[in-house]
Amino acid sequence: MGKDIARRLLEEGMTVYVLARRLEQMMDLQHLGAIALRADLARDEDIVAAVQVIAQQHGAVNILINNAGFGLYGSVEETTLEDARYQFEVNLFGLGRLTQLLLPGMRAQGSGRIINISSMGGKIYTPLGAWYHASKHALEGWSDCLRIELAAHGIDVVVIEPGIIRTEWGDVMVGPMLQRSGQGPYSRLAQSLAHAMRVTAETPAAASPPSVVTEAVLNAVRSSRPRTRYVAGKMARPLMLIRKYLGDRLFDKAILSQVT
Repeated sequence: MGKDIARRLLEEGMTVYVLARRLEQMMDLQHLGAIALRADLARDEDIVAAVQVIAQQHGAVNILINNAGFGLYGSVEETTLEDARYQFEVNLFGLGRLTQLLLPGMRAQGSGRIINISSMGGKIYTPLGAWYHASKHALEGWSDCLRIELAAHGIDVVVIEPGIIRTEWGDVMVGPMLQRSGQGPYSRLAQSLAHAMRVTAETPAAASPPSVVTEAVLNAVRSSRPRTRYVAGKMARPLMLIRKYLGDRLFDKAILSQVT
């Protein structure tokens, strides 16, 4: 999703910095004009160094898009707290630190826009995803508080809530999940969830292209008064509505029916 967003912003004529742990995977964006910086959001020194480069080369940032994140799956019982902490380091604390460091420049210019890529997973839940969903629920609440704090400074905070998007997310999630929970007391649930993820990956109509998220981001960028939240992608809106209006028990049944 991040690459698709970056390409479209470059097409809009913007100066685009992209932060990534593996710069070799950013070569295509560099050829299009993006400025790629190596940064692991779990390492504070990387974040500080990247912000210093941006400040020296460009000054204050007008738009910050926090897109980094991954899905840690496995039972609560079998997932180490070290892994759980890393989930939060990437999905919340890393982007939080980056935001902290860029906010003074935004405040000084009296404007800015922070767009946080959350997930429908910030409003719903799925089996074996406790730490992932906890990080996304936390990002939603963090964004709401930040929006109120920054309103007087002319800085908007927007949350994007993607649904099922055709990315590498499922491939990256399934292997580690099965290593944690594929053989123990939660193996039946883990194997069923892995099968459901494979079926989704093999069914073209089951997921939306990353471009739907990019369009939501562009709407937030272009609007003079953006919405606080944009929902984009397969199943996001219906699942969040079921969770909101029909209650926990019915939502539990709906989710478990897909993986058991």
